[in-house]
Amino acid sequence: MMKDFLNRDKFLKTLESVNIWDIVIIGGGATGLGIALDSASRGYKTLLLEQSDFSKATSSRSTKLVHGGIRYLAQGNIKLVYEALKERGYLLKNAPHLVRKQKFVIPIFSWKMGIWYWTGLKLYEWLSGSLSFGKSKFLSKNEIIKCFPEIKTNKLKGGILYYDGQFDDARLAINLAQTCVKQGGFLLNYFQVKNLIKKEGNKISGVIAYDFETKREYSIYSKIVINATGVFSNSILKMDKSESSISIKPSQGTHIVLDKYFFNSTDSIVIPKTSDGRILFCVPWYDHVLVGTTDTFLEKSVLEPIPLEEEINFILENFNKYFIINPKKSDILSAFSGLRPLFVPKNYFTNKTKDISRSHQLIISHSGLISIIGGKWTTYRKMAEDTVNKAIEIGKFHVKPSITKNLKIYGSNCSYELHNNLYWKKYGEDEYHIKKLIKKNPLLGTTLISSNKISSYFCTEAEVIWMVRYEMARTIEDVLARRLRLLFLNAKKAIDIAPKVAALMAKELSFDEKWQKSQVDAFKKLAMQYYYPVI
Repeated sequence: MMKDFLNRDKFLKTLESVNIWDIVIIGGGATGLGIALDSASRGYKTLLLEQSDFSKATSSRSTKLVHGGIRYLAQGNIKLVYEALKERGYLLKNAPHLVRKQKFVIPIFSWKMGIWYWTGLKLYEWLSGSLSFGKSKFLSKNEIIKCFPEIKTNKLKGGILYYDGQFDDARLAINLAQTCVKQGGFLLNYFQVKNLIKKEGNKISGVIAYDFETKREYSIYSKIVINATGVFSNSILKMDKSESSISIKPSQGTHIVLDKYFFNSTDSIVIPKTSDGRILFCVPWYDHVLVGTTDTFLEKSVLEPIPLEEEINFILENFNKYFIINPKKSDILSAFSGLRPLFVPKNYFTNKTKDISRSHQLIISHSGLISIIGGKWTTYRKMAEDTVNKAIEIGKFHVKPSITKNLKIYGSNCSYELHNNLYWKKYGEDEYHIKKLIKKNPLLGTTLISSNKISSYFCTEAEVIWMVRYEMARTIEDVLARRLRLLFLNAKKAIDIAPKVAALMAKELSFDEKWQKSQVDAFKKLAMQYYYPVI
């Protein structure tokens, strides 16, 4: 069992023993992890390098939807929707412990718009073909009120129910990393690419990378280098050629998280018309409600984007237009932002990032560097397949077909009975192993959150131990933001339990009290950016 888990020390030893890799991937978000898995599963010698933690940036900050994109359908982007709906079906099949079917309702306030939505959703359903998640249907006004008692009924005519998918983005990222390792791949977090190595003819032959933990620099040779750094793609392109850059518009998407008191349905609702023409989702997530998102153009990309005051106002104002119980800023449990790396073609002019296509683009530099830009979580597998196909062509590798359409993601192979608890279900087969730790040492079953208002959100000591040992968690943030997800659900609770998590991690990693204090201080500073209003 243990050989299949993420083990940083083992990966470092392998790094020192391999003379040349087939493919080195820069970036450990959804795109990079998908490429690493596709490459490794085809049998190519694969290494992924991530400067922070896996899915640290955009890939942990989505609306938690696996979907075709009804908004893209309205824009006429049928190809993207069709592709995404197919990929949605593969994800449900390959990661059923993390991806599930979810009911969505669009309330109707005008019959004219109702016919428009009905036609679009029937097309959406038809495009999904045999991978359909369920049939859309019309709901009466009374049925809508029964589903959503908090909804304002003025001018409400009824609604349309349709099906899409929901998932835990950062947990899927960890499972993709684990699957990659099972397929023979290698991954290192906190490993920053500082420069590119070139040979005769100005062709890229590897990277120079720095390990933040050991403070050591490595020259890593590879036949192909892939730039999968999303909004930071230009920083890698400039290493290739100082004046080189592509047009990427970083678009910020902000979400807020509220107590389920404000929205206590198990179904999701789509607010069809907001003040900027976007749609807004209200999605139940781990006993809370996630509301978002925005689409705000930013001038530059940052690793830790901060929600803007106008974005928070926009979300609350549009939520309050549709629901009776109106949350205030002080009711927000967590607010977070992610940046979309939108590729803008030459001579394309728009002031609205929502109008820019979410389709992915492959950019091939003269040096042989492959950069992949754009795309979305749902289509990560297809993006990876396209990228590795291009790597095979450029690297003149022996052609091996992609197998990821039918490749089960780690965690989905549950040979024992899973109870229908979403908290534990997200661990898939690892639920058994975590509970085995508790059985061996009952003290590890202690919950980290005292006087727990988050009744169905446990956070046990055993999970922290597991994440450090087998999921390459290196910091408090890794645990509380991306593995336990608590920072995204309730920033104050995350701050409260940070010292307990630090103590558990320090003991497991053999770090001292100085490390604990610096970790707690750094995490509190970060978490205050999620705790709204920001102090």
